[in-house]
Amino acid sequence: MDDKNRDVAAAPEERANSKWLDAHSDPLAALYTFSQCMGLADLHADGDYKLVVADLGTGAYNMKLKVYKGTALFSENSIIDLPTALAVFLMDTNEPRTPAVAVASGSYIYIYKNIRPYFKFTLPTLSISTAEKSVWDQVKQETIDMKTMKEMLEGIRHETGINALYCRRYSVDNRLPSFLLKQQNSYRNEVTERGLTTRTQRFLMLPEAEMQEFADVHKHTPLKRQTVITCLDTMKKSMADGDAVSCLVLGTENRDIYILDPEAFTVLSVLTLPSMPVFMSVSGLFDVDFRIIVACRDGCLYTLKRDAAEAKSKVDLGSQPVGLVRLDKNIVVGCMDQTLRCYSTKGRKLWSIALPATITTLELMDQQRHGFKAVLVALTNCQVHVYKDKYLVDVITCDDVITGMKFGRYGREDSTLVMVSRGGGILVKMLKRKAQFVEGSHCGGPPLTQMQKLNIPKKTKLFVDQTMRERDNCVCEFFKPLNFTADFILS
Repeated sequence: MDDKNRDVAAAPEERANSKWLDAHSDPLAALYTFSQCMGLADLHADGDYKLVVADLGTGAYNMKLKVYKGTALFSENSIIDLPTALAVFLMDTNEPRTPAVAVASGSYIYIYKNIRPYFKFTLPTLSISTAEKSVWDQVKQETIDMKTMKEMLEGIRHETGINALYCRRYSVDNRLPSFLLKQQNSYRNEVTERGLTTRTQRFLMLPEAEMQEFADVHKHTPLKRQTVITCLDTMKKSMADGDAVSCLVLGTENRDIYILDPEAFTVLSVLTLPSMPVFMSVSGLFDVDFRIIVACRDGCLYTLKRDAAEAKSKVDLGSQPVGLVRLDKNIVVGCMDQTLRCYSTKGRKLWSIALPATITTLELMDQQRHGFKAVLVALTNCQVHVYKDKYLVDVITCDDVITGMKFGRYGREDSTLVMVSRGGGILVKMLKRKAQFVEGSHCGGPPLTQMQKLNIPKKTKLFVDQTMRERDNCVCEFFKPLNFTADFILS
C-alpha cells in the first residue's frame, strides 16, 4: 500500500480517536485575521453566542467587521483603516445586558452596540517638536527651499533615532544608579517631544521631484502628531463578576498604556513602558488593584501595577514574542525561536520547551465545566498543539497553517474552537463531552516516571545514631583509614 492510500485509510481511524468533532469547515470563506481580532460574544443577550471578527481584507481596502451566527455570515460593517485588535466588553448596567464591541484601528477605537456604530474614541494628540514645527512654518512663509528643508528634517530624525537607541539600551532596570535613571527619563521625554509627525515621515520618503508639490499641498494644514494602537484588552472596573462593567486597556506605538472609562470614554490612567507593547494580559480591578503584564517589541516582559506609572520589573525573553496567554498565576509566552516559555507573575522562569515548528499564535483553552485549562499553540507545520503545563496532551492536524484561534462558547456549545487559516478558510471544532486529556499521551516533555516520588523507607534509629556518631567524630573517622594505610605500608 502506498503512502497516499495509507493516509486515506488512516484518516477515519484518526477521526474516531480524536477528541474533537468537526462542526464546520469552509476553506473559501475569504476571512483574513488573527487571534487578537477575534471574539465570541452574546451580542443580543439571548444565549446564542456569535463569532465577531475584524477582517483585514486585502490590507489596503475591504476591511470589515463581520459577525457569524452558526455557519453563516450574520452581518458586516466596513472599517476605514486596518484593524489591529478587537475586544468585547460590557460598558453599562442597562437591561438587557448586551455587550459592546471595540475595534482598534489606527489612532481610533470604534465602539459598536447591537452591531451598529455607537461611538468613536480618538487617541490624545502628542506634542510636536519645536524644530519640526519651525521648519514647516518656514515652508508656509516660503522662506526655505526643499533641499534645505530635507536636510533639516533628516537632522531632526537622526537626533531622535539616537535618543531612542539610548532608551532601548538603558531600559527600565532597578539596579541602575539614580543619576542614570534620571538621565534615561529625560531622554525618554525628549524622544516623545521630538517624534516626527506622519507628514514629515511621508515627505522624507518622497523623491526630490515630488517634494515641492507635497509641501505646497500640506503647508497650510495644521501640523498634528498622533500615535496608533498596537494591542487592546479589558479590565473589570469595580467588581469581578462575569457580567461586571469593564474598562478598555490599550497599548500604543508611543509606549503608553491607556485605561479608558467604559461610559464616558475618558482617559482614567496613563502608564509608560520602555518599549512598544504588542501583547497584554490584564488582571485585577481598576478601583482596587490591578496588574498588567506586557510583552514588548524589544523581546522583554514588563509588569505594570496600579500605584506605579512606569514598569518596575523586566524579564528578558531572548527572542521576539509572538503570543502571550495568562494561565492562572503563570504567564505563557511563545517566541520566534520556536520555544514556549512559562513565567510566574513575579518574573521567575518556570519551564521552557522547544517546538518542532515556528509558532503563529496562542490561545487559552478554559474548560470551566471540568476545571481544565491548557494552552493552544498553532504552528507553521499545520498543527495545533495542546499543552497542559509543559506536557503535550493533544495534537490537532489541519489542512492549512492556522493564524487565528478563539476558544469558548459558540452558539449554545460551551467548548468550541474556532480557527482561521492563512488561506482565508474557517474551521470550527467542538470538544467531545467525554474527552479526557492525559498527560504524556503524546510525545513531548519528560516521561511521567520522572515526576513520580521514590519509595524511600523511613530513617531507622540505628541510621540516626550512626549519623550523629559520624558528625560528632568526623575528624577521627576521616583520618582512621589514612592511619591504617600508613601503618600497612610501613610494616
